[in-house]
Amino acid sequence: MAVELSSIQTARKVLEDIIIPTPVLPDERLSNEIGAKAFLKAECLQRSGSFKVRGAYNKISQLTREEKERGVVTGSAGNHAQAVALAARLHNIKSTIVLPERAPLTKVMATKAQGAEVILKGASFDEAVAYSRELEKQHGYTYVHAFDDELVISGQGTIGCEIAEGLPGVTVVVVPIGGGGIISGIAIAIKSLLKNVRVIGVQAENVAPVNRSLKEGKPVEVGTQFTIADGIAVKRPGSVTLPLIEKYVDEVVEVSENEIAKGIFNCVQSNRLVVEGAGAAGLAALIAGKVKVKSSDSVCAVLAGGNIDANLLALVLEHGLVHQGRYIIVKLLVPDRPGGLAEMLGHVAKAGGNVIQVSHLRSMWLAPLGRVGIELLLEVRDSEHGKDVVNYLESNGYHVEREGQGDWEE
Repeated sequence: MAVELSSIQTARKVLEDIIIPTPVLPDERLSNEIGAKAFLKAECLQRSGSFKVRGAYNKISQLTREEKERGVVTGSAGNHAQAVALAARLHNIKSTIVLPERAPLTKVMATKAQGAEVILKGASFDEAVAYSRELEKQHGYTYVHAFDDELVISGQGTIGCEIAEGLPGVTVVVVPIGGGGIISGIAIAIKSLLKNVRVIGVQAENVAPVNRSLKEGKPVEVGTQFTIADGIAVKRPGSVTLPLIEKYVDEVVEVSENEIAKGIFNCVQSNRLVVEGAGAAGLAALIAGKVKVKSSDSVCAVLAGGNIDANLLALVLEHGLVHQGRYIIVKLLVPDRPGGLAEMLGHVAKAGGNVIQVSHLRSMWLAPLGRVGIELLLEVRDSEHGKDVVNYLESNGYHVEREGQGDWEE
C-alpha cells in the first residue's frame, strides 16, 4: 500500500476513541522570541506518553488473526515500546519488546507496566532492533516496525490532520526525525489538506543521518554519540520513509545537546509541559534560530513525547537555571573561628541570596592558616541580582571569585 491522505483518514477512524486528540497550544514567549505566531502540538500528553501509539495501534489492529496469535515483537528506543505494549494489551495479544541496555528506566518500567516482556539488549536503538529481528525468526513473532511501515506512518499522519483542523492558518510545521515515520505521515497529511505549508525536520546533531542520506540518495548509516534525545537516536533512516522525506519535507536541520536542553526547559518554564529530548527537538530548532520564519508565519512545533527520566529532567532544569543566571557558584575565604561561616551567610541573606549548597575546602585550596575556603551554590533572581550579591559580600570585606560556566573542552 502507498501512504496517502486516504490511508491516513482510514487510520483516524481506526484510532477514534483510542487516542487523545492532543491540543494545539499557543506559546506567547516563543512567539515573541521568533517574531511569528508560535504553537505547540502537545503529543507529550498522548496515551503512552508519545505519538507512537497512533502508528502502533493502527498497525496491530489490521493484523490477521493468525499474526496476532503469534504475538508481536519490536525493537525500540522506548516510546515505540510503550506504544506496542499498550496496543497489544488492548488487543489481548502477547508482546515482546527489545530495548537498548541503557534505555531510560522510566521507559523500561512503563513498557513492563503494559504487560510486555521486556528484554534489554544492545548499546543503541539499532542494536536492539537487530536482536528483535533475531527473536522474530526464532519464535515466529509478528514484527511491528517503529517507523518503516506504511500502516505505522499512516497512523502517525493523523497528527497532521489534527494540526490542519486546529490551526488552518499554519504555514510552518516543525517535526523531530528519528527514523522518519512521524514526519513522513505529518508531511503527507498537512500538504494534502493545506496549501503553502513548509515542513521542517529536526535531528539531534549527534545522530543525524538524514541529510547525508538525502545527499547520497539512499539510507546511510552514521556513527553516533550520546544524545539526550534518545527517542530520535536512529543511525539510519528507513527505506520507506527516506523517499517520503525527500518528496514532502522542505528542509532538515540539526540541533545541539544544549539547544535540546533549552527546548525542554522552555516547555517546563513557559508551558508547564514535561517533554523529553526527542520531543523538544523541533522547539529547540526554533529557539536556536535554525528555522527561518517570517513575521507573517504561523508556526507549529510538534512535541512528540514526554517520557523523560526524572533525574535527567532535574539536571536539565538545573542546567537551564545556571544559563539564566539563576544559580551562581562563588568561592571566598572566611575567618576559621566559631561564627565565621554564620556571619558570612548572614550577609548572603541580607543581599537576598538563597544558599543551595555550602562546601568547606581547607586543604584542597591551601587556604591561609586561620581562614577556611568556602564554596557556595546560590540561588538568585537573575544575573544582575547575582552581581549585586557578590558586590555586597565584597563591600563587607570578603574577596569573592565567581566560578566560570561552560568552559569544558568538548
